[in-house]
Amino acid sequence: MKTVLNDFDVRTKLAIAAALSTIAVFIQHVYVLCFILFLSVLLSFLFYGNFKKTLRATRRLWYIFFAIVVLQSIFIKSGSQLIAVGSFSIISAGGLLKGAEFLLRMSIIIFTATIVASSSYREVVQGIVQLKIPYEIAFMVSVAIRFLPILKEEFSDILTAIQLRGLDIKKIPFKKRLKVYSYIITPVIAGAVDKAQKLSIAMETRAFRAYPKRTSYLILKLAARDYIFLIFLFIFTVAVFISYYLFGFPGRIL
Repeated sequence: MKTVLNDFDVRTKLAIAAALSTIAVFIQHVYVLCFILFLSVLLSFLFYGNFKKTLRATRRLWYIFFAIVVLQSIFIKSGSQLIAVGSFSIISAGGLLKGAEFLLRMSIIIFTATIVASSSYREVVQGIVQLKIPYEIAFMVSVAIRFLPILKEEFSDILTAIQLRGLDIKKIPFKKRLKVYSYIITPVIAGAVDKAQKLSIAMETRAFRAYPKRTSYLILKLAARDYIFLIFLFIFTVAVFISYYLFGFPGRIL
């Protein structure tokens, strides 16, 4: 879907994802993280325009994230007690706050990734190359981008084939369910190894890395709007870190 900011260079999108993710990792304040998450969602919508698809694609990850939040809320003991049994604290304010910070960080990383995903994988690879990153690393990124959907499709096909044979995985016991999943994963991994071997043979026959430099028909150029956006992004990132680490703004919650 075309949006207002789709025509920005992929390197600008990579810089946005790197800046917001870095802020999310190093800043430990729930208000700042909420603001960064708001920016991430807003930019994800402006660049990608498919907010619902992102949530559907990552819906299983959210269960894991919420489980980690609950565990952190239980095992981190700081601040006032929210839920306690006698003198034993089950959930504290500090633990719940740390869990919320973790959830916000993961959300920011996911939504900033969708900003980069608004460009084609070929543009992403070329952007990485033009950032002076070795082509081998860029090629690995392109292979991962192309292989992951294939592996997901193969896994779904095998799962559908099992269900068509009358096996409802959701209704069988947990131990048997793990056993069934092990049977599914084995052929998927075997297929991935086979594809990797064929890919390596194809690369060797086409003289991959035969020359130290490669040429490309796709050459990315930063426009004036990209430079303006990058300057603003740099100023914003530096301002956030200076205000947080040097001036202590905003203050600590606990």
